[in-house]
Amino acid sequence: MTDDQPSFDDTGFDVDDWARLKPFVGVLATLDDVQRRVAIFALGDTENGRPIDMELPQPVIWWTDDGEEAAIVVQAEAHDTEDGETMEVLGLVTPDGGGAVALLEDVDLVDDTDPVWRRLVTEAIGDEEGDED
Repeated sequence: MTDDQPSFDDTGFDVDDWARLKPFVGVLATLDDVQRRVAIFALGDTENGRPIDMELPQPVIWWTDDGEEAAIVVQAEAHDTEDGETMEVLGLVTPDGGGAVALLEDVDLVDDTDPVWRRLVTEAIGDEEGDED
């Protein structure tokens, strides 16, 4: 793998080093890209797949069933379903280095100065490092 290819190394990020995450842009991801850890997801059962033109990497607040989480978007694709609906799908990296998939409608785009995003990143890292009292 060369330095200009994105890679998700499970080390995560903090509020100061998130921009080092390399995005997967310009083409649709394949299963091989996911297996090589240069993309978060690959969709094969949709139609008219295309990259979404957005600035990546991009900090977001992701709204999950458990509440809000901080993440970085590193992949963005739009895909049409058989019903003619368009899904805008994002590949996310979480502060602990995990990968996740979310719909664009389930995130708020923020910048790295957003106090809620910064708090969520700090809390996630603290939980992962096993803070002791």
